[in-house]
Amino acid sequence: MLEKLIEIKAKYEELTRKAGDPQIIARQDEWRRLMKEHSRLTPIIEAFDAYNKQKSELDECQNIIANSNDRDLVLLAEEEAVLCRERLAELDKELKILLLPPDPNDDKNVIVEIRAGAGGDEAGLFGMELMRMYRLFAERNRWVYEDISGNISELGGVKEAVFSLSGAGVYAKMKFESGVHRVQRVPETETQGRVHTSTVTVAVLPEAEEVSVEINEKDLKIDTYRSGGAGGQHVNKTESAIRITHLPTGLVVTCEDERSQIKNRDKAMKVLRARLYDMYQSEANAQYAATRKGQVGTGDRSERIRTYNYPQGRVTDHRIGLTLYSLPEFLSGNLAETFEALRLADQTEKLNSI
Repeated sequence: MLEKLIEIKAKYEELTRKAGDPQIIARQDEWRRLMKEHSRLTPIIEAFDAYNKQKSELDECQNIIANSNDRDLVLLAEEEAVLCRERLAELDKELKILLLPPDPNDDKNVIVEIRAGAGGDEAGLFGMELMRMYRLFAERNRWVYEDISGNISELGGVKEAVFSLSGAGVYAKMKFESGVHRVQRVPETETQGRVHTSTVTVAVLPEAEEVSVEINEKDLKIDTYRSGGAGGQHVNKTESAIRITHLPTGLVVTCEDERSQIKNRDKAMKVLRARLYDMYQSEANAQYAATRKGQVGTGDRSERIRTYNYPQGRVTDHRIGLTLYSLPEFLSGNLAETFEALRLADQTEKLNSI
């Protein structure tokens, strides 16, 4: 690790030198790329400098302990040495975390897919609440929330919905939401007051840039049709809705959110590109299918990453054993505490695997 840090420090100093070069400053694109890399390395260098400072202070304390005849000074040095070792251990862990390879998708926008699982209409109604939760969380983070497609039941629940989130560090926070979300509550239609258990599956896909995935127009089958809401609501009189089929893979994407056929096509292509990117990251189509099934599960009640228990006002994340008794606040988009705990757990797991 020390050799790696020395290399990074040398690179950082070189970047600092170049950042002040008038010729590079004049080439704005190159200068911005340089400054982005400089900013990425800054926390590592600051932690490394703090580590070296503590190491020097520890060496000084050990020198006093070994060579001084002043008993009081030795006692002070021994106390200071204990504090230095504790701080060094903290900085060592911090540096290891900073040196973990970053997820290349962390800065990407995302496509979120929500589908009702077990529980029928109740599952769909909870799916709509999850959509609202993510929309409120997006507002807290100043992200852009945009609906892409949706199949809404007559009761106002979600059978299937797709939307996008755009902004700084979206995937880094949202990537832990993929899986089965289980809700336990008394449905409005339940006359006996019994608690029912339903599930909703969530898939979070990093949005792929056009340069990331090449799509041949010849591989696309594009159909247009008239869109319409539940019970005949908001029927579009023109064929603005879009259905795109990617013939080589069989992937089908629809979008009918906009009244403009062009806008619907753009949104549908964005979803298709994200799904293809997710698939191409796997080694083969079979592995992709297994990965996707592992991400969202089958929707069975026994599979879950998180449980929302209404009678107890409780939210439990089963992956890290975190329970919060603040369900209303959680559903209002106050997800920061859970997301930070998931991030730290992920870092710890990666550290343990080194």
